[in-house]
Amino acid sequence: MFAEENGLKGDPRLQRIYQAINVVPHFPKNGIMFQDITTLLLDHNAFKDTVDIFVDRYRDMHISVVAGIEARGFLFGPSVALGIGAKFVPLRKPHKLPGEVFSEKYSLEYGTDCLELHVGAIQPGERAIVIDDLVATGGTLSAGIRLLECAGAEVVECACVIGVPEVKGRCTLIGKPLYVLVEPRQLDQCF
Repeated sequence: MFAEENGLKGDPRLQRIYQAINVVPHFPKNGIMFQDITTLLLDHNAFKDTVDIFVDRYRDMHISVVAGIEARGFLFGPSVALGIGAKFVPLRKPHKLPGEVFSEKYSLEYGTDCLELHVGAIQPGERAIVIDDLVATGGTLSAGIRLLECAGAEVVECACVIGVPEVKGRCTLIGKPLYVLVEPRQLDQCF
């Protein structure tokens, strides 16, 4: 579900968030229009708006775990966790976490990757959300869901700042709701 379809239509915060995102053409490879959220982080108001919208959404949902996907999910997840009184749990790329981990491999359009989670970071039955900056195909978020469920969490929803228009028609990821703030910026809208 996109935020504008969930009672935030016309909310000026969404426009500030949208305008604060920069588009970098042909990064990391030719043909990709990279949605750079680092410019959103430079804009105190847009960054606060992003966190506030997520906190407003999850404050009363009894979420005890905010899981952020490496690396850009780490930029929003801790602030949201603090705002709702939950713990933050990083979902990291392989070999970044010391000690025993759960691992979940997943497919990408250009290969495979893996996410890891510390064993013991989640207690069975804890209610969790998964957060990242952008969702396109949903492969990474789906891997995050499987990883948290493997550890015993109840995944309530996935949250992203940006969602490609194609995800509007399918607002679930392996049966879990998806909440998105804005669509990607187009290059011609950045000048």
